[in-house]
Amino acid sequence: MDDMELHETPKKPTMAILTYSDDKRVFRGNQENFIDLIRTGEEKGVLVYVMTTSDFKLTGDKAVGYSYNFTSKKWKKGLLPMPHVIYNRIPYRKFELLPEVQQVMQTCMKHGQIRFFNPAFFNKWTLFEWLNKSKDTQSLIPTTQKLTNSEDLEHMLQKHSNLYLKPIRGKAGKGIMKVSRLPEKIAKTRKYQLSVQNKTRSHISRYASVPQLWTQIREMIGTKDYIMQQGITLASYKQRPFDLRVLVQKNGKGIWSIAGVGARLAGKLSITTHVPRGGSIDDPAKLLEAGFGPAGSKRILRRAKQSALMIAKQIEKASETMLGEMSMDLGVDSNGQIWFFEANSKPMKFDEPPIRRKSLDNLILYSAYLSQMKKNPGRSIARAGKKRKPSKTPSQKAR
Repeated sequence: MDDMELHETPKKPTMAILTYSDDKRVFRGNQENFIDLIRTGEEKGVLVYVMTTSDFKLTGDKAVGYSYNFTSKKWKKGLLPMPHVIYNRIPYRKFELLPEVQQVMQTCMKHGQIRFFNPAFFNKWTLFEWLNKSKDTQSLIPTTQKLTNSEDLEHMLQKHSNLYLKPIRGKAGKGIMKVSRLPEKIAKTRKYQLSVQNKTRSHISRYASVPQLWTQIREMIGTKDYIMQQGITLASYKQRPFDLRVLVQKNGKGIWSIAGVGARLAGKLSITTHVPRGGSIDDPAKLLEAGFGPAGSKRILRRAKQSALMIAKQIEKASETMLGEMSMDLGVDSNGQIWFFEANSKPMKFDEPPIRRKSLDNLILYSAYLSQMKKNPGRSIARAGKKRKPSKTPSQKAR
């Protein structure tokens, strides 16, 4: 990496990607993603660079950041124009929860002249609380409770024969378990089944009683906080369940829009559809047409998009923070009904080329839009255009 360089202040919109510094490499995060954003910014007249929490300082008209040289294929550290917009891409919760990083977040949220969006990872339990506050989104949520004791687990199993146990702060399907109450004709003595996801397959064990089952679950979850959720019988393709992955982003007018819908098909021995757990990417229209016909497929995709937009608006409203994007896992049951499973405030890169292209364009155009908004010195801008008291980030609220 070259010595610090001083860049002249351009008049064009400027976006800084915020990430965490690293001793072994320049900084943490998906560098390929950052380079794609810098390239898209160049195409659309927006200066994009990377800023780390350790170099973070918002004083004067310059900031320390990293630009990318496409010729030498190297990062260059230098003094760059103060950003109009900061896009949070700190890659892990453990970094985000560090006191010095929380301090950076608060500075960004309270700053009167910089727009800061997607301030924190979502917490699964908090998400369901937020969506329960609206009648429009309430009906899309499977029955969900905190997993606290054997009695609550037994009560939920009496109502629902299948439950999913999910870590509140989980990512990419890690730590998910499935609990099933088996019919008596299948299991006369051991009627409770626990399926634990291990990489691309699941390990299955059976228990005679809920207390025995609970002992095993307690041992596996340790000190982690979990939720238990009604199991939905998903629509399937060639006997493999699938769900939809929707990317929802604000566009160049600051309005929520659908960047694209993908599908994830569960692995043959997997209890989830996540690709790192053995799932695979597929075409949603093809999968839906197989079960619901062409007209049914179009109707379901239209409803899925409408539901995703409604959910995104409600999450932003309830979180009282400014959001610019989120990915969503939506289930379609065997009757064609839409269900909300999860939302991620720091979406992973979509592999489908049209969705990927649209996602980069939206982020840059949204940043350009934010940079043109009237500045309000001395006011919190956690929600664009709305006056509010400085608040804790969603990560802090959830702890």
